[in-house]
Amino acid sequence: MIEKLNKAFCKLPGVGSKSAQRFIYHLLERDRQGGLELSEALAETMKKVKNCERCRTLSEKTLCSICANNARDGSQLCIVETPTDIHVIEQSGVYSGKYFVLSGYLSPIDGIGAAELGLDELENLLKNEKVNEIILATNATIEGEVTAHYIYNLAKKYQIKTTRIAHGIPLGGELEYTDINTIAHALSGRKSYDI
Repeated sequence: MIEKLNKAFCKLPGVGSKSAQRFIYHLLERDRQGGLELSEALAETMKKVKNCERCRTLSEKTLCSICANNARDGSQLCIVETPTDIHVIEQSGVYSGKYFVLSGYLSPIDGIGAAELGLDELENLLKNEKVNEIILATNATIEGEVTAHYIYNLAKKYQIKTTRIAHGIPLGGELEYTDINTIAHALSGRKSYDI
């Protein structure tokens, strides 16, 4: 049973066999009640949490709290790769539009195409809702850029303005420690300096 639990913990990102073993022995030796609470919470969450019918993020309800919020600007649609990306953007407190979650990126080598990312659902959304701007917030990887380009072409088909989040040097970052690709993106995406 311990080995089976170890394999289960190892399915989590960043958890190797040694970390899993530490978790297991901690729960067995010091916190059996916590282990029971963890297993109940995990089982309940796995049964009750589904995807939002509109944006595909994780939600206990048919529509997530963002999609159900009529105060949000439905004319802006931010495309992200994961539900975690929504959480990060929401923490900034700057964006008040809605989202669409791809749950990944285009990767034909891995068998991930447009259908797997729900891009047909995105196209239906663009047809049936008044979207004036798509904000591409995919990662700055080759796969993220390919995915962004695909979505750009889809938006172009419906004459929807498409913007891309800026990529560049983080606030507080120093040039000497910044990689060359980040500097290239920062230079090509520069804007006017207004005081």
